[in-house]
Amino acid sequence: MVDASSASGAAGPPPAPIARWEHFPHGADIGVRGYGATMESAFEQAALALTAAVTDPAAVTARQSIDICCEAPTPELLLLDWLNALILRMATDGLLFRTFEVKISGGRLEGRALGEPVDIERHQPAVEVKGATLTALQVTRDAAGVWQAQCVVDV
Repeated sequence: MVDASSASGAAGPPPAPIARWEHFPHGADIGVRGYGATMESAFEQAALALTAAVTDPAAVTARQSIDICCEAPTPELLLLDWLNALILRMATDGLLFRTFEVKISGGRLEGRALGEPVDIERHQPAVEVKGATLTALQVTRDAAGVWQAQCVVDV
């Protein structure tokens, strides 16, 4: 499980924590990238980076939860489906998320996102995320065993 209060978000000087997120520039859009000791943790961190594109995740309270299930033939497409499912719930239910729990088995993801309805005054949303894209879509594991999950989101 990842919670906004336990993740720094900023890439600091080495040694950086394994579970972290960052944004990377991509034209008018935003790249979201998560790192973790497991693929699940990297997916949780990528989701936190998604929230951070909109608002400070620490400003979001975990008041309600939603469950999300996705299936895809590759880890990359599973990441895309996970992020797009979160974006859909953000748009249709007016929610922002702070805490994420992901379990992956085979090509199936079972996730939970905890958050609250958007409060314009408190959250001051910076952008509206329209969707996760195939651009820069990667799920990899480096030689040290650290997982990275990333893509560009359309804003």
